[in-house]
Amino acid sequence: MDTKLENLQLVNNEYSDKYDEMKKYLNQNNNCWINDDKWCLPQIYKLDLDNKRIIDFSNISSEIVKLEVKYSIVNGLEKEYFSIQRPINLANAIIQILEGYIKINNKVKSILHIEKFSLQMFLLNIQQLSQSTTKVYLGYISTFKKILSEFYDDRDETEKDVWNLNNILGVRISASNNKKLRNINFTVFSVYYRECVKKYFRTIITKKSVSHCHNIYTTLRIFFDVFKELGYKDGFIENLKRDDIEKYIFSISSKYSKQSVDYRNKLLSNPRTFLEYIQMANYKESPKKDVGSLIFQNDIPPRERDSDRLQRVKFIPAPILEQIDNNISELEEKETIPFYVLLRETGWRGTDILNLRYDSCLEQIWNNKENGYNNYLCGEITKTDIAMLKVPIRSDVADMLKGLIDDAKNKSNQNNNPKKYLFNTYAGRRKTYPMSKQLLLNSIEKLIKEKNITDANGDLYHFNMHSLRHTRAKEYVEQGIDLAIIQQMLGHRSMQMTAHYAVVTENTLYEKWKQTEELELFKINQETNALDQIDLSESNNENLIKYEYVKSNLDAVRVPFGVCFKSQKMPCKRQISHCLTCASFCTTLENIPEYEAEIARVKNQIQISESLGRHVWAEKNKQYLELLEKTLEDIKTRKIIHKNGDSREVIGNG
Repeated sequence: MDTKLENLQLVNNEYSDKYDEMKKYLNQNNNCWINDDKWCLPQIYKLDLDNKRIIDFSNISSEIVKLEVKYSIVNGLEKEYFSIQRPINLANAIIQILEGYIKINNKVKSILHIEKFSLQMFLLNIQQLSQSTTKVYLGYISTFKKILSEFYDDRDETEKDVWNLNNILGVRISASNNKKLRNINFTVFSVYYRECVKKYFRTIITKKSVSHCHNIYTTLRIFFDVFKELGYKDGFIENLKRDDIEKYIFSISSKYSKQSVDYRNKLLSNPRTFLEYIQMANYKESPKKDVGSLIFQNDIPPRERDSDRLQRVKFIPAPILEQIDNNISELEEKETIPFYVLLRETGWRGTDILNLRYDSCLEQIWNNKENGYNNYLCGEITKTDIAMLKVPIRSDVADMLKGLIDDAKNKSNQNNNPKKYLFNTYAGRRKTYPMSKQLLLNSIEKLIKEKNITDANGDLYHFNMHSLRHTRAKEYVEQGIDLAIIQQMLGHRSMQMTAHYAVVTENTLYEKWKQTEELELFKINQETNALDQIDLSESNNENLIKYEYVKSNLDAVRVPFGVCFKSQKMPCKRQISHCLTCASFCTTLENIPEYEAEIARVKNQIQISESLGRHVWAEKNKQYLELLEKTLEDIKTRKIIHKNGDSREVIGNG
């Protein structure tokens, strides 16, 4: 052991077991980090920089602080908390500040012991630095403290007050999630309720998406903050009364009146769910009164209706889409071109494309009918828990994808692309993360401006990435693809979600209407303008009458595994689950091949989920598999399943 560092464990026992680990880390690069007290970073990293300033650590008298500063700089550069210019320019000044501060505050044995306010006063009053310079130095030392906190704290991540979601197994982090969403800071809650909230989040953090968890976090923070503003103290939840909730409702109604109805809905629904859970789980902080008597259902503003949401579904007009497609090769940021091509080809969400991995995103599958291999794009759909979705792509798109895969393989290593992203960022602040969706949006906006692509009003077209998904879904519909297939290709959870996009253009509607004229379901007498009676003795006409009768009275719609007899006026209650459990669903022996194919697919999904460590997904698919197998067994026994069959017949005959 270096004699200069032998006394480390004697100086401060709080982190003594971590010092050997820190020294081992600094022993890399031929021990120069640990043994040398004068560093020339451009020379060490073999960089061609004009600034050859030497960082001198010999001015730090505390061996622990010296070790911590060295570790913070090396680790911070490795994880790109800052660029190499920052320590070159600021490190010597920071070293002098730390040494001066420690001499005055001799009880400080570690950078982690430095209090922000105390240091700020030292910089302003003792060092007589300006506010702006003080802010720079405080930020730099704050980064050191963050690096050291991560290193020293060996507790399970969910035991900490600030969670790094990357360190929690099973958390569903989207590839395009903002970096800010990858942490949850519980210090915003009072110490009294902090463990209660953390305990609740442990139950949801692996079951819901990161975005959803942050929505819950934000609304619970508002819930606690509003009651604090109203003068309530620790312990108020246990003694909540209806009158207290009414004060909360009044406060948020005025405070958040300009927010959307869905946002205001969550300000009540999320806290109510939280209170209901901690009451059912017998948390000691739970309300004494039943939550149902505190927050009523009609207190919560109804969420936006599907019909209203459908009105917002936007499709890119054909002339505008054609112009963007024809000019896409001229995008300023060339790396965004394949991103756009895959969005356009598949209709997938931007997040799903950015989540593609170069080692598994392309597969060739044998086609018996064509006697050859077809290319499939393969990816994980995080929003709807699909571990591996495969959709066919054209050969020229597959060739483009092969080039991207080869390029990613050549550039990637465990340090710059550990998750094997296809659209990875290899340097800078977003290193190890996929490219930003905003990069594509900015590039297309520039293209629209340069090419003067305008809407019907003559204004520059406002491009929305999700409109590509809507437009692709509409193209699928107009090409005559069954909704059940479109549902699978887009990775939708339910048929109802797919139906939102299943809108045809007026031109296509006209063409389909023209085709129905050939059916001659009724004839108009050209002389009298009256309807001619159809001769029922002809079997074709009788079938047409039966067709009209069924269409008018039963509204039968083809869905996966059978037929839905739900009236068009009735809302679909199975949007989030499966048609298999719906009373309006009918299935027969002819649907057996569908069940067998789906059972095989779900078994494969379970296997993939378990191999990826997605145990929550595997469990959901196992429940779905159990439902499929039970229904198939019932069909083979009963031949037809339709719970509302009798009541429908009565309605039809009535």
